[in-house]
Amino acid sequence: MKIAAFDIAIILLYLSTIIGIGFYLKRRASENMRAYYQGGRKLPWYMLGLSNASGMFDISGTMWLVTLCFVYGMKSIWIPWLWPVFNQVVLMVYLSIWLRRSNVLTGAEWIRTRFGDGTGGKLSHMIVVVFAVISVLGFLAYGFVGVGKFIEIFVPWEAVSPYLPFELTPEYVPHFYGILFTSIATLYVMLGGMMSIVWADVLQFTIMTIAALAIGIIAMVQVSPEALQAATPQGWANPFFGWRLDLDWSGIIDEVNDKILSDGYSLFSIFVMMMLFKGILVSAAGPAPNYDMQKILATRSPREGALMSGFVSVALMPIRYFMIAGFTVLAVVYYDRLDLVSGGNLDFENILPGAILEFAPIGIMGLLLAGLIAAFMSTFASTVNAAPAYLVNDIYLRYINPQASNKVLIRASYFCSVAVVVISTVIGLYVQSINSVLQWLVSGLWGGYVVSNVLKWYWWRLNGLGYFWGMLAGIVCALLLPPLYRLLFPQMASDIVPLYVFPLMLLLSTVVCIATTLLTPPEDKELLKNFYRQVNPWGFWGPVRRQVEAENPDFIANANFKRDMFNILIGVITQTALVALPILIVIQQWQSGLTCLLVLVISALVLKKSWYDRLPD
Repeated sequence: MKIAAFDIAIILLYLSTIIGIGFYLKRRASENMRAYYQGGRKLPWYMLGLSNASGMFDISGTMWLVTLCFVYGMKSIWIPWLWPVFNQVVLMVYLSIWLRRSNVLTGAEWIRTRFGDGTGGKLSHMIVVVFAVISVLGFLAYGFVGVGKFIEIFVPWEAVSPYLPFELTPEYVPHFYGILFTSIATLYVMLGGMMSIVWADVLQFTIMTIAALAIGIIAMVQVSPEALQAATPQGWANPFFGWRLDLDWSGIIDEVNDKILSDGYSLFSIFVMMMLFKGILVSAAGPAPNYDMQKILATRSPREGALMSGFVSVALMPIRYFMIAGFTVLAVVYYDRLDLVSGGNLDFENILPGAILEFAPIGIMGLLLAGLIAAFMSTFASTVNAAPAYLVNDIYLRYINPQASNKVLIRASYFCSVAVVVISTVIGLYVQSINSVLQWLVSGLWGGYVVSNVLKWYWWRLNGLGYFWGMLAGIVCALLLPPLYRLLFPQMASDIVPLYVFPLMLLLSTVVCIATTLLTPPEDKELLKNFYRQVNPWGFWGPVRRQVEAENPDFIANANFKRDMFNILIGVITQTALVALPILIVIQQWQSGLTCLLVLVISALVLKKSWYDRLPD
């Protein structure tokens, strides 16, 4: 074993606690479907926000972010726009309010409020379920790969294999660990549903906060600014960039230049512009049908939905990046002490576990491992909770057994939870790189999601058939175009191909979506008026708005477009400052840190006046 008995005891105590939470909340969670999937809408927004932040504090993502910070320094603060991280800002400003007003159980059920129960509505409903299941399987496989690679560093196979009745080749050792921890996560989410997830997440976030502060402080004490500067190339501590990346690790750590080349980020300005373009569209489309959407629907009111989404960035960014910067600083300066070889190959995704192993003292290592394992379980559990919500509520209950009792529905949820975990595990067995799955998810699959889901909010004329065919075209493009593109352009870095495919995917799905909509009849007038009255979106709703105003002269249409756009701009600045400030503190760039703090305070005060004070009651 490579970790102390005390650290193992901390991890076992944590695992026992979360399983205990699942058993304790089992009865309350099984009262009905809303209790199981949304905690009965009784959980306060700040707990749901902490839970959502905890779900985003996952092992795979954290390993990826530490690698980015190591390689790209302060310029790495822009790369997570791939997700895009600023979608939480758009949700905070207006989309969480619009979504929560629908008062539904899942995103697929929401489709019925927009497109009804006709042919177009049923097809749209079905395509959202398909998309939700595909994305859930992708995210589960992504987490599965990350936790396995992470645990392998601390518990080498040689220490475990004598106690097991089978042998594994080195490349499948991470998969064994992945199966072990996914099984534990599946157990407690099956038992306690959303309540179990939220309470376990609050515990996990508390653990991670303590561990993150400890690691950041250790890095600040052990590494001087001069030592860090000597160990990094010129421009590493500068967040700004020109046309090209211009980070040269030659003579420092030569292998990092190969990593930059394989990532495909050398033309950094083009890369950031493409991320921003895609990110704006993806954010305007609203949350994908996963755990983020489920947490919004679980809030007690539209106001609390907005507060929850805003609180995610405030809770997550400073703590997560303080820890990321701490590990990065230690890993850069003491690189020669890290073991980054996995399966005979140099693997930069091992920087985080390697740094924990080398620099975390006894006790702190146990907290970190418990917290990061918990972070994996949080993401995994929230995602597992989302999939059965769609399969049971939107397929089984609607089409197969409409008269199913509550007990039957809960059992069906258990079955679906196990099924999606098994399938995602099989997918994970064929995945080698965390980044390859991430890029396919955020640039490929979500690229197919964009057009139909942007238009559903802002254009009254979009109908169910247009939505369905636009989504289907996008999903097919996401599955087929990246392999085709790699075949045609083999010299391009494979991990970045989905981002470059995005414009073509967007064009094809746009043409299909709009053409189908214009060639088929619009949705029923009463359906559109009911949706508009309930959600009250801004956008191209003129004909519907005039009909609603004619029937109800007291109706006040949403005229907040300009204010919402201003708040999004200020929100992105605030969020970026929340990311940059903890890194600047850890690398001890005090002048830049004070400037960043000033920007953060001013932008937060502007948001207080322009956003918070104007939230609906």
